[in-house]
Amino acid sequence: MTTTTPSYKSLEELQQRKDALRADIHVENQKIGELWSSLTTSQPSNSKGEMIANLVTNSITAIDAFIMVRKLMKIYGKYFHKKKKKK
Repeated sequence: MTTTTPSYKSLEELQQRKDALRADIHVENQKIGELWSSLTTSQPSNSKGEMIANLVTNSITAIDAFIMVRKLMKIYGKYFHKKKKKK
């Protein structure tokens, strides 16, 4: 698969292409932002059972993250500690 690079004959054409790409990037960023916010916002629970299930799930996720960070710091923590100065 070969791609051809467009040739521009003037600075105006180049500026128009740059503006079009900037507009496309802006639209894509808005789409990504909307998708991200829909993924990260918590959904309202309809019943007490769902509320408790969400609470348990979030608690397990927090504990899992804590354990993972603890393991990573045990393995790679030596790279983040300040070196002791010798007197």
